[in-house]
Amino acid sequence: MMLKFYYSQLSINARRVWVTLLEKNLEFEPILMKLNGDQFQPNFLELNPFHHIPVLIDGDFNLFESLAILDYLEAKYPEPSFMPQEAKQIAQVRTIELVTINELPPASIILMKDMLEVEVPDKQIEKAKGTMATVLQYFEANLDGNSSYFIGEQLTYADIVAGTAVDAIPLLGISLEPYPQVTAWLDNLRQRSSWQQTRPTQEQIEASRAVMKAILQKR
Repeated sequence: MMLKFYYSQLSINARRVWVTLLEKNLEFEPILMKLNGDQFQPNFLELNPFHHIPVLIDGDFNLFESLAILDYLEAKYPEPSFMPQEAKQIAQVRTIELVTINELPPASIILMKDMLEVEVPDKQIEKAKGTMATVLQYFEANLDGNSSYFIGEQLTYADIVAGTAVDAIPLLGISLEPYPQVTAWLDNLRQRSSWQQTRPTQEQIEASRAVMKAILQKR
């Protein structure tokens, strides 16, 4: 039975799963969520009572939380593998994943609110920019200009998780120019077919502004 994948074009959480599905060459049925209230419909809440995307359905098994989905895909479809086997490298990948999902979203929400003219205290904006700088500097320090990815020449979940998040940072008014290693790494990722297939267009970004603003005003 074909995998079913609930996603949105503008969701970074969904995009990391989407990229993984493409990189693993898996067949799946994409189900686009508009997030205009469809995430609160009873049939979707049965899949995820927390009304978030992404959701992946494999037969009679459904799961949410993007990192859990990546672990599931890695275990069930291990080729190609995006998780190294050496202990130190596993820890590096996990750390980059967790820094990405723990540190970037709160700061991104603040900066997105400001961009969409939702009132935010200046103090929060400055704190968010500081968090962004700390994360980007951490990534900069962990990238080697002689390698294509975080772990040498192997694409891993560190690149997929961090890369899909960093790809959206310039949209928030944060320049990547002070981070040459990050810029080169992201440029390399953007050459991949999976990146090009999943990157939202400017038209999609503009069309989503009203929906995004409505969601952020409730946060």
